[in-house]
Amino acid sequence: MTSTNQDIEQLLLLCQSRDQRAQLEVYNRYNKAMYNTALRIVKDSFKAEDIMQESFLTAFTKLNTLEDSKLFGAWLKRIVVNNSIAHYNKATKRHEIALDAVMYKVENDNGIDESNQNSDKVKQIMGVMKTLKPNYSLGLSLHLIEGYDYEEICEIMDISYANCRTMISRAKESLRKKLMQTA
Repeated sequence: MTSTNQDIEQLLLLCQSRDQRAQLEVYNRYNKAMYNTALRIVKDSFKAEDIMQESFLTAFTKLNTLEDSKLFGAWLKRIVVNNSIAHYNKATKRHEIALDAVMYKVENDNGIDESNQNSDKVKQIMGVMKTLKPNYSLGLSLHLIEGYDYEEICEIMDISYANCRTMISRAKESLRKKLMQTA
């Protein structure tokens, strides 16, 4: 077992006993990645921050339901994704437009591997993904960036397997066409 896994296991035990220092340490280890996950889905930096913090609160209060502390990161990410999807669905029903969609803000951190973060190609792809239909953008983010498989995306987006495959296929084709237009 690596010392990091052992550390997180010990930290989570302390978190269960409401140790605030341990909670802060866990928060500091995971907050940036969880923020980026929420941001890719809700596309609003302030809402992503709120979702991330709510997700940590949920995780800390339900820590006793986590069966394997080695899976904490994946479990926390699932909470963030579910909370982000819930917000996304509410915003879509109310036809809200994210502030970032109105302001042409350049984001420094797209949640991509740090070695590729400043790559012009990555910036171009992420920029074009934001111009896709919202369900295409969300589907591609979940599949290509977050690494979810079709079954998980079906659950998250509440669509059938066939619809999921078709949507991802169409989203990839739409992305391909838009990238060719900008080339």
